Amino acid sequence: MGQQEKVATSLAGAVSEGISASLAPVDAELARRYPGDPGTRQPVHTVYVPGDVFAAGTIRSWGDQALAALDEHAPDAASLAAVLGLSDELAEPVYQRVRAKLEREPIEDLRIDFEDGYSGQGEDADAARAARLVTEAYEQGTAAPYMGIRMKCMEAPVRDRGIRTLDIFLTGLMEHGGLPGGLVLTLPKVTYAEQVTAMVRLLEEFEKARGLDAGRIGFEIQIETSQSILAADGTAAVARMIDAAEGRATGLHYGTFDYSACLGVSAAYQASDHPAADHAKAVMQVAAAGTGVRVSDGSTNVLPVGPTGQVHDAWRLHYGLTRRALARAYYQGWDMHPGHLPTRYAAVFAFYREGFEQAAARLAAYANHAGGDVMDEPATAKALSSYLLRGIDCGALDTAEVAGLTGLTRAGLDSFAAPRRGDLTATAQ
Repeated sequence: MGQQEKVATSLAGAVSEGISASLAPVDAELARRYPGDPGTRQPVHTVYVPGDVFAAGTIRSWGDQALAALDEHAPDAASLAAVLGLSDELAEPVYQRVRAKLEREPIEDLRIDFEDGYSGQGEDADAARAARLVTEAYEQGTAAPYMGIRMKCMEAPVRDRGIRTLDIFLTGLMEHGGLPGGLVLTLPKVTYAEQVTAMVRLLEEFEKARGLDAGRIGFEIQIETSQSILAADGTAAVARMIDAAEGRATGLHYGTFDYSACLGVSAAYQASDHPAADHAKAVMQVAAAGTGVRVSDGSTNVLPVGPTGQVHDAWRLHYGLTRRALARAYYQGWDMHPGHLPTRYAAVFAFYREGFEQAAARLAAYANHAGGDVMDEPATAKALSSYLLRGIDCGALDTAEVAGLTGLTRAGLDSFAAPRRGDLTATAQ
């Protein structure tokens, strides 16, 4: 090979070194504040069950009730497709996967509720019982992948009660063998970043008291008030809250009805597709981007109960809201009734299956430098692989069929989905 041609430059090497030195604090701040997605599974939904109602058989009961609803109101693929407008191509695979999901893993994320949904009088006993049942569920293999509690908020009238319930629950888990890997805690009705800081201090003290690693316990921040979106000085309060969590925030959950009521939206129009809801979630999404904190949509309070026509109307509404959220990159939401599970999974599975072949082909072309009719960039390859991984995690797609079209193993998909900061040119495996 010939000698490489020497090119002329005008700047001394010290210039680049000086710039790098001046930006070192910014580099460190970027790495701290924006570590990127954690690369772990995000559940497609969260189910809330009151603390005085939750029982050992709750998860299985929800699955059985959802299957019974299908049997009664959509007993085959064609009937469900007619209700939801599924294509002939999608109808059978979506229907069969929905049924299989309800039999195998009906709930992906369960929150035992000690806040708005709780009306019991013996909160100490219910919190202790919740800890025991969660431990037993993980031991017996009947747990949801993620489980935990929603405590009362940090506002003065209920603060002590919320702290005590959290202490009882976490202590109970420790006494029964330790904190499960899928533990999730939810802090509701946050209005000031200082309340998030208080939660951090509380968890720090628990970790010290029980000899746990610092930072072991994370939590979700529930966005239910106008003050959590826009602070009194006009800044985005939710961004401050993420920072105040000191790396412990795992999610931002939108509370449809509390937030709507806070803004004066009348009851008939309180829904997750209201313009006020769209604004709040857009602010949450931008504030959380790159931080590793996930955003969850809210819920619908229209329950699929009653005669078949009424159930079908509720299913169409829930399916449409879920598809709308997925298109806006809100990959998680709340489900309030067993009858919501069929349409949650139908919407999620249809979303991933209908775009599967195109996404796989584009990623394969990018990985193999083969080109195609779309010129994709590294950031798009990241989005394509993340899409496929989410489909695999929830059960919409099989690992083998993704590998068959992309030529990528799970590790290969992961390498595209979570490249290092500043390096979006991951190599296919």
